[in-house]
Formats: sequence, structure tokens, C-alpha cells
Amino acid sequence: MCPVSGLFWLSGCNTHQSALAPFGVEADALRSLLVVLLVGAVLLAAGLFWLMRRAVASPEGAITHQQGMRMVLWLGGVFPTILLGGLLIYSLPMMKPAPVGPADLRIRVDAQQFWWRTQYRTAGGPVEGANELRLPVGRTVSLELTAGDVIHSFWVPGLAGKMDMIPGRVTNLVVRAEKPGRYRGVCTEFCGLSHALMAFDVIAMPPAAFDAWLARQAQPPRPVPLTMTPDNPALVGMAAFERYGCGACHTVRGTGLNGTIGPDLTHFGSRLSLGAGILEPTTQNIARFIRHPEATKPGVRMPAFPQMREAEATAIARYLQGLQ
Repeated sequence: MCPVSGLFWLSGCNTHQSALAPFGVEADALRSLLVVLLVGAVLLAAGLFWLMRRAVASPEGAITHQQGMRMVLWLGGVFPTILLGGLLIYSLPMMKPAPVGPADLRIRVDAQQFWWRTQYRTAGGPVEGANELRLPVGRTVSLELTAGDVIHSFWVPGLAGKMDMIPGRVTNLVVRAEKPGRYRGVCTEFCGLSHALMAFDVIAMPPAAFDAWLARQAQPPRPVPLTMTPDNPALVGMAAFERYGCGACHTVRGTGLNGTIGPDLTHFGSRLSLGAGILEPTTQNIARFIRHPEATKPGVRMPAFPQMREAEATAIARYLQGLQ
């Protein structure tokens, strides 16, 4: 086996971003449908191959005209009709949207160039996040999908099928995760220069852990200890964050910074990735992304800060990491 072929088959072993490794009810149903349709296609292909082989191998005049017409009728008409009709009947129930009750969780997902805004609808009001989707295992969740600029497409292969996200329109995707774990979602509609760099983490959690997480997210972050000395990295970073006007685009609840253009950074320190699922949230990566975001994400709308000293960027990074 050649190396390229080996890599192709190894790619099927992926479990965090694969439709063949479902963790959601809909993706599991789609995998079952794929298997059934594949079996049907193989049966049709086998029948066609048998007919072709019979036609080539049989001597002239081996069957009469009447026998040939019956063969065409049954193998070319009746059998495919029954098979395709059975496949249609089997697949039709899967097209019916899953029901959503008043008590079910609703999450709004708004796609931007090139990141994801999430908003959890709770009884106490909306809780906003970014580039991360958390789901309670075993609960029905209605995802309200839209876009803020151009057409995007939402796809978590192991959770459910693809759904376009269209500016000015909200489409609903009803999902239910069945297995806890960390998975990956992507945008599958070309949306600009950094389309391939627009991913997000999907974390399926036990219901009790999810409820506790959501309750923490609804609260402001832990306050920066202002009683410490002025050389405290978090305090220096917070001052630099405000001095460079980051609050004009970003929100940090409880601080008076209420920008809505960019991602909500209230609990940035608890997130698992940086830059919409493409970087580890290390101090070095965060500082570099603050100063030169376009180097990582071409076409990004976040302004660059080349005039910012590296020490200031590092201080801001440490401040953001402390927003738990």
C-alpha cells in the first residue's frame, strides 16, 4: 500500500470530527442510513454486473425474445422500483424535524468572519460565549443558526447534518448528544480568506456538569486583585486592555467594557482554544494574536497592534487567561 493511500484510510480513524464516529442522535441515524443506502447500491450494482456478464457470456439465441423482455421487466423495472421504494420509505421519517418543548435548551449560534458567537437562552437571561459550543448529554437542544455578514455553514460531523447560516434568517437544527467528550465543528461554506481557519470546539457534558458550567458562565469573572502591587501582570494587563481600546469591541462583564463587535471575553480563560479552534490558548499565542491577528487569520477584522510592546501584549494575555 502506498503512503498516500495509507494516510487516506487512516483519516477514517478520526473520532473527534467524523460522521462515521457519531456522538449525536441525528448523526447516528445518518450513519445507519448511509449503511442501508450503501447496501442498496451494492445490490443494484451486483444485479447490473450479473446481467452484463450473462449477456456477454451467453451464446447468441440462448434466450428467446419473450424471456429477454421478462428479464428486462423484472430486473430492470420491478426489482429496482421495489428496492428504491423501500429505501425511500426507510429514509422519509428521518426528514421529519425532531420536536422541541418549551423547557428544552435553546442556543443561538451566530457565524461571523471568522468566528462563532454563541448565546445560551436561560430563564435568567442570555449567556454569551464564543468559538465553543457546550451541550448537555441526553437533552434535546434547539440550535438557532444565523450569520452576521455572509453565508456560512454549520457542521459538526459527529452530531448532525450540515445547515446553512444565512444573514437575516434563523434556521433551527435540533440535536441531542449521547456521548460526553470533546469534538470539533467547522464552517463548510466558503466565506472568505480564513474560511479554513474557522472551527469551534464542541463539548458534550453530563447534565449536572453542564448546569454548573452554565451557572458559572452567567456570573462575572473573578475580579482582578487590585490590592496587589502595580507590577502584578493581571493588573498591568487589565490597564493595557483598557488603554488600547479593546473594550470598544469586546465585553468583559462586570468591568464596564461592553463592546459587541468581537467575541465576549468574560470567561476567556476557561476556553479550550484560541482564534476559533486553531491555536492553543498559551500566553505566547494570545500575545502574538493580539499584536498581529492577520498573520494567523488572513482577512480577519480585528485590528493589528504592531505598536504595542511585547511586554504589554504578554500582560494582556495573562489578564485574559485569568478571566475564569
